[in-house]
This record gives sequence, structure tokens and C-alpha cells, in this order.
Amino acid sequence: MAQLLPFHGLLPSVERAAQVAAVPYDVVSSREAAELAKGNPYSFLHVSRPEIDLEYGIDLHDERIYAQAAAAFQKLCKEVPLTLDNGKHLYLYQLQMGDHVQTGILGAASAEEYRKGIIKKHEKTRQDKEDDRTRHVMELRSHTGPAFFTYRDNKTIDELVAAELKKAPLFNFTAPDGIRHTLWRIDEAASEKLSKVFAAEVPVFYIADGHHRSAAAARTAAECAPKNPDHNGTEDYNFFLTVAFPASQLSILPYNRVVRSLNHNSPAGLLTILSERFQVCPAADGVTTKPGEFKFYMAHEWYVARPKFDIAKLGVIEQLDVSILQDNILGPILGIEDPRTSKDIDFIGGIRGTAELEKLVNSGKYAIAFSMYPTTVEQLMAIADAGAIMPPKSTWFEPKLRDGLVCHNF
Repeated sequence: MAQLLPFHGLLPSVERAAQVAAVPYDVVSSREAAELAKGNPYSFLHVSRPEIDLEYGIDLHDERIYAQAAAAFQKLCKEVPLTLDNGKHLYLYQLQMGDHVQTGILGAASAEEYRKGIIKKHEKTRQDKEDDRTRHVMELRSHTGPAFFTYRDNKTIDELVAAELKKAPLFNFTAPDGIRHTLWRIDEAASEKLSKVFAAEVPVFYIADGHHRSAAAARTAAECAPKNPDHNGTEDYNFFLTVAFPASQLSILPYNRVVRSLNHNSPAGLLTILSERFQVCPAADGVTTKPGEFKFYMAHEWYVARPKFDIAKLGVIEQLDVSILQDNILGPILGIEDPRTSKDIDFIGGIRGTAELEKLVNSGKYAIAFSMYPTTVEQLMAIADAGAIMPPKSTWFEPKLRDGLVCHNF
């Protein structure tokens, strides 16, 4: 069964929580992080993207990067301040984006359960990114940004959460992007009760977002254990920060694609080739309305493509819209053999809308854009249960959690 344990959270002062909270380190570039943190010495981006306080263009694996992160973290601990809770708690973390509201339980997940597959993954991780996060965590001796988990809905957990939501929150603010963030501290007795329900009734967690954070946490635990002659598995370094949401509350947006060339095809020629395996028709816009089809934009026109072959006969991975696109168009026709490494394709989060796809193609930088229907949570869980790996950039979760609101020290 899945563990979600209370811990001594490190939290900012109520007055400065909104200033501290920062978008995840991996959704912004160095330049974007610098702009977001501009004029705000308490932004957690000074910790998660420390290069913004060093010379522009510095190698992101330079030794000074990690020293700067540790120094920035200590500065925030002193000046904000960031204060360690005396007791061990779980927390509720609610996000609201427009009419969409989701409430997760923030707690400590087990690195050992990640290694054993009780925490299930659906993406491959990259060695360089794992190295970076592991080094960052070890320098700070803290997990400062939560992984994003989901679990199959549980009535008992829902009832306990509903009771806690009636109490006054600790933090409640709206970020500059319009997302409302609300945090509750659950008292120790209620935290222990909720933790026991997870241990008894929730068999597994699924990583929705945060594969590199989770992998780095497992490596951190493996690195710390041999250095402790009294290691027994209960030490703080064996656990890492996560927020777990019930699956029914998640909002997955599409992860769209833009390709730089038609691989020596003309627009008319490409339409002819596509018509061999797809029913292709002009479309009024780029908004996809159901799985099993996608839309594409080229030469100032939108089209919809529907497979002529039976999707139901495909495997669990091959049935994904992103797989159908990759296996039948991107690879064999447009020459994008490996989307993880190809420089001819870029991925655009669905939060930016289809107008962004039109803009990119009309600029001449890209020749074609593909608007996808979002992967479902059920598909994500089915693939993870099968021990399979999704194609890269299959999911885009919104709204995003914030770094710095609760840290897990060890």
C-alpha cells in the first residue's frame, strides 16, 4: 500500500508566502525565471533557478550554480523567514484555475516505494536531469518542490478532506497568473488518521508530473543511506515531497506539436500522402473535440485527420493519439524518428491555445502544427499499470503546483 506520511514542514511566513511561491523550475527558461523573479528577492526561483543571480549564459551544471542555490535557500530561511513546524503534519493544497478546483494532500512519499514500483511512472527520465536534481537536493538537504501524484478516488479520504476544508486556511492567495493557491495545515491527530487510510486503502500512487523529482529523491536516499551507520529506513532522507490528488479532479491539457519542415513535401503532396491512412477534411479551427482524431495547421488552413484503420486493435501505447501521430506521420513522413532528440520538432503546452500554433506556423519558423486531444487520466494509469512508457510530451497538467510553499528537509 502507498505511504503518505506527516513530516516537519518548512513553511514561509504567512505575510510573504505569495512572494515566495514560484512556478516549478522545469516549466520556465532561465530568462523567463529571471523576469518572473525581477524585483522580488523572496521568489523561490532564486533557489530553484539560481543561475538568474549569476552571469548570463553560465553552464547550468557549473559548481557555482549549486552553491548559489544553497546560499539563496539559507537567505530565504533567515529573511522570509522559512520556519520548521514543530509537529509532523500533512497539509491540504488546493488550486483553482477559473472554475476548475482540485485539492490534494501534501505529504512525504517513500523513495523505497518508488524503487519497488508502488509509485508508478509512465515516462522515461534523462540522466542529466536526474543528476542536476539530485545534486540540487543534496546541496540544500531539502526537497523544495513537490512531485505531483494521483490516486484512484477514495470515499474515506474525500470525507476526511472535506472536514478539513471547513477550517481556516494557512495561506490563501492568487498568483500573478490568476491561479489561486490555498494551503491548510492538518493537525497531528488528523494527519495520522489520514495517513493510515492511505496505507490501508490506496494500493499505488501514479506520478502525474515530477518524474525527475521522484527519481532524484530515490537517488538521494540511496546516496545518504550508506553514510549513516545507524540507517533503519525511517530517516527523513528516505522520503520526499509530493502532493497527491484524486484522479477525478485532474485536468490534463493537450501537448501540441510544431514541426519545422514538411520533409521535402509540398502542402498538397502531404495531403495526398496522409489521405492513404487518414480521412482528411478542412476544419474551421484547431480545437480537438474527441480522442481518435487530431487537427493540423499548414499554409494558413486547419484540417482534421481521422484514422481509417481500427484503433481498437492497437496496443495500450499505440492507441494514444500522440502515438498514432508519431507512428504514422511524424516518423515515416516528416522524418521525426526520435522526438526526444530531434531538433526539427518542438512541443507546445495546451495552455497556450491553438492561436499560438497558428502564430508559430505563420511566422515561417515552422511548417506545420498538430493540435492534439489530451491524454486521459485513465490512459495514464492504464499505461503505468502495464509497466509501459508513454511517448514524450504526452501530458500537460494545469494548474501547476508552486515551489517553496512547503519544503521537506532531511
